[in-house]
Amino acid sequence: MRLCCKFLPLLESVFLNEPSPRLNVNHWAVTHRLLPCRGLTTKGPASSHLTRQQESVEVLGKLFPRDDYTNVTPKILSKVGRHLHNRAHHPLWLVKERIKAHFYNSYMGRSGTPLFSVHDNLSPVVSVEQNFDSLLIPADHVSRKKGDNYYLNRGHMLRAHTSAHQRDLVRSGLDAFLVAGDVYRRDEIDSSHYPVFHQMEGVRLFSNHELFVQVEHGEDLRLFESGSCRTPQKQETHTLEAVKLVEFSLKRTLTRLVRHLFGEDLEICWVECYFPFTHPSYEMEVRFQGDWLEVLGCGVMEQELVHSAGAENKMGWAFGLGLERLAMVLYGIPDIRLFWSEDERFLKQFRVPHIDDTVTYQQLSKYPPLINDISFWLPADGYMENDFYDLVRTIAGDLVEKVSLVDQFTHPKTEKVSHCYRLTYRHMERTLSQEEVRVIHQAIETAAEQELGVQGRF
Repeated sequence: MRLCCKFLPLLESVFLNEPSPRLNVNHWAVTHRLLPCRGLTTKGPASSHLTRQQESVEVLGKLFPRDDYTNVTPKILSKVGRHLHNRAHHPLWLVKERIKAHFYNSYMGRSGTPLFSVHDNLSPVVSVEQNFDSLLIPADHVSRKKGDNYYLNRGHMLRAHTSAHQRDLVRSGLDAFLVAGDVYRRDEIDSSHYPVFHQMEGVRLFSNHELFVQVEHGEDLRLFESGSCRTPQKQETHTLEAVKLVEFSLKRTLTRLVRHLFGEDLEICWVECYFPFTHPSYEMEVRFQGDWLEVLGCGVMEQELVHSAGAENKMGWAFGLGLERLAMVLYGIPDIRLFWSEDERFLKQFRVPHIDDTVTYQQLSKYPPLINDISFWLPADGYMENDFYDLVRTIAGDLVEKVSLVDQFTHPKTEKVSHCYRLTYRHMERTLSQEEVRVIHQAIETAAEQELGVQGRF
């Protein structure tokens, strides 16, 4: 967000640990509007006096025209291009490199080179068609909601998953590959959720010969059949024999991977689930420190997806996992905001001689939290919680550790609904004062009224 010149020094004082004067909220409310920059309700053509920057969104040097779907914020755009997963000795890099090394060492092609190629520098800007349609996600699917994604405009967005590149890579002729990158989703605020996180996924395709080569009388078996029906066990075009072998390959591959990461004695269970782009589909859970933890999703790729990518004579599997989830468990990192820290005390803990060396995160001094509540009446329609979370992130950034809805009230006469949110502020590197937090909290209150149409109960 571009903050007005009168307000910017106040927020700078918070980040620079300088004393901050009192904020004149009424003046700020009159002189500044968030909407043209946040894009939450932009409608119609841009005014003639708007600058080129206001009419468009710039990402990685390319301009995208704004429209009524634009909702990406400068705060989020500032994260694009950081490439934490490619930053040497960063914990996300360590996890990515461990997975990559495992696949390189365990799966070799006939020429003696690694079977799986790795793609970890693809642009996070994708078309809506790539992110959803190429994966057979229906037009009315809940995952497409504007409230859950960061749209540059109606045609382009910041990818919500690395699967957005799946069809293009298969179309390029690849049969086995890993994709790693940053993904973007509007979400709640707590220690395990952040609007930018990192995924890694894998795809493996098989021809008829590759799948059945080690099966007795495999020359008599086929990948596909006609006249069959879809069942919980298989798609209508696949033979049951082919599905069972692909499923076996998938589960064996992922079992070896997680045991490489967590240890050979790891307990694993498979849970049936649903994804639009695989069938059958599964989630893997592992027993870690006494609890069952979901670590990845996977399944047999929908044949329609494979066919659309030009690989009509092949079938295969795909999986996806979150790098932050694995790193938090493997290294004992308690707060997802830490991955974005530039504090040398955090980063130096992961400068190990070898990527497989054991690392146990040593917690920095735990600075005390400051808690402030905000209550308001909701507008008659159009309110989405993710809009409020995004507004908080835009103004307060990583100073907010958690936002919780602690109370809902419906007025018995007017039937108006009130929400009360509890905001927990905590700096990762120093102690905050209530005075500097109040400056930010007042700005959130004012912006909530202006941008979301709520009526404050401050």
